[in-house]
Amino acid sequence: MSDAAVYTGRAKVRAGILVTGTEVLTGIISDRNGPWLSERLLDLGVDVEMIEIVGDRPGDLLSALGRMGEEGLAVIVTSGGLGPTADDLTAEVVGRFCGREMVLDEDLEARIGEILAPMMTRWPGIDPAAIRASNRKQAVVPQGATILDPVGTAPGLVVPPAQGREGPTVVVLPGPPRELQPMWRTAVETDAFGSAIAGATEYRRGVMRLFGIPESEIANTLRAADGAGLSLHDLEITTCLRRGEIEVTTRFEPSAQKDYDALLEFIASRHADTLFSRDGSTIDEQVTGLLSGRSIAVAESCTGGLMAARLTERPGSSAYFAGGVVAYSNEAKANLVGVDPGLIARVGAVSTEVAQALASGAIERFEASVGVGITGIAGPDGGTEEKPVGFVCFSVLERAGGGLTRSARLPGGRADIRDRATTVTMHLIARLLRGESD
Repeated sequence: MSDAAVYTGRAKVRAGILVTGTEVLTGIISDRNGPWLSERLLDLGVDVEMIEIVGDRPGDLLSALGRMGEEGLAVIVTSGGLGPTADDLTAEVVGRFCGREMVLDEDLEARIGEILAPMMTRWPGIDPAAIRASNRKQAVVPQGATILDPVGTAPGLVVPPAQGREGPTVVVLPGPPRELQPMWRTAVETDAFGSAIAGATEYRRGVMRLFGIPESEIANTLRAADGAGLSLHDLEITTCLRRGEIEVTTRFEPSAQKDYDALLEFIASRHADTLFSRDGSTIDEQVTGLLSGRSIAVAESCTGGLMAARLTERPGSSAYFAGGVVAYSNEAKANLVGVDPGLIARVGAVSTEVAQALASGAIERFEASVGVGITGIAGPDGGTEEKPVGFVCFSVLERAGGGLTRSARLPGGRADIRDRATTVTMHLIARLLRGESD
């Protein structure tokens, strides 16, 4: 990701995100909370200064809080370390950092007890004393903190600095995303959080998406826009390569709306053939809309089911997805999809002709309106001079006639090639359904 324009505005409210957990620090579990929280804070006009990951050692957690506090942040959001075990010490460390005494909240203890009661029934052999001890531990909170009702068993907290003490307000959230995300919505509605972010700047965000263009070309376009006299200094522009597409995200204050509109039109005029989304909609969302009233089926080889998975990621996909086949071997291509073995012998399994036969077979096998065929060499082995690793063939056909068949050399390793192949296919589907054909 790279900044493509210098933004001269200054956010009035800044925040830090502190993710705790040795399992996250060591890579056993990937951090999903930091990026999610960052987006939510930006939506509120709060500029995220940093995301840091620390283990479960209380000294490390306290040091990280101290470093963030020295940066003059208004808010720190923590995730993790609120469970019942001995190494779950986030609440205690945050209380120390904010200068607040830890106290037992009896109402909270009773509430957690109610949550745990069904578990006691389901597992009659469990130690009631141990459950009560963990229950009590989770109900010990910094005095004066705003308590966020548990989504699981762990409560969240909004902890301002003690009276007479300067520093950030700390929002303490559990680690599991299924608990953190709904609790975050509760946290932002509290008076303590509202006071902490008072004065936050209102921001708008525009997203453009392009396909079939290198990121360097967008950088050239932004330089050209600046040279043409467009006002970019109030726009924070970031370009990012994501799943083979270029995403141009711009954050700006309402007063810069005209500047953003001018930039959008400038990019659209230079890249009319590759700008497929002016409003931030993804190709997956667009394909879903275009498939209304149609059905689609997939016969894929090198993508190993990823294409079918991508087409069914969105809720309601049963309305348009008829089915899919992973026809990896030549025998599977012939027996399951009906590809002529003679065709494979003549042109090879990785060819536009076989991709077309796979798409046609998918239509027939699943009685679909649209068929998709993908075959290629994902590597790291198996490539030849004529058909190197990354060579993939695609075909998207309509039962009523018409279709798009292509081949491409995709960059990257095996995972990149397979993932990008699904992106190429999604764009071919969209183009076909909008009326293009060979």
